Amino acid sequence: QVQFVESGGGLVQAGGSLRVFCVASDTFFGVRVMGWYRQAPGKQRELVASITSAGSPDYSDSVKGRFTVSRDNAKKTVDLQMNSLKLEDTAVYYCNVLPNYDWGQGTQVTVSS
Repeated sequence: QVQFVESGGGLVQAGGSLRVFCVASDTFFGVRVMGWYRQAPGKQRELVASITSAGSPDYSDSVKGRFTVSRDNAKKTVDLQMNSLKLEDTAVYYCNVLPNYDWGQGTQVTVSS
């Protein structure tokens, strides 16, 4: 069984910061590429950040320089630090392996003006 549980979402003012968390139930977590995705109403789910098993990150152009992804293989967690948040960052944020397994419930991030 592979499951992902996201948490840490909330309401934040534009320009503020928020950290979202993901804990995985996965025996082979330490050898997987992990990703953070988001989906806003009326839009497709998009990959915003990924991180290899060894900790090498990659980011979409829309979040590069503002978001930082990290992982702890011992704890089986993947975190996403979001700084300088913009209104367009409002979405439900999900974590998953690459390629995707079943989706968790995600965590809502709402950026207000």
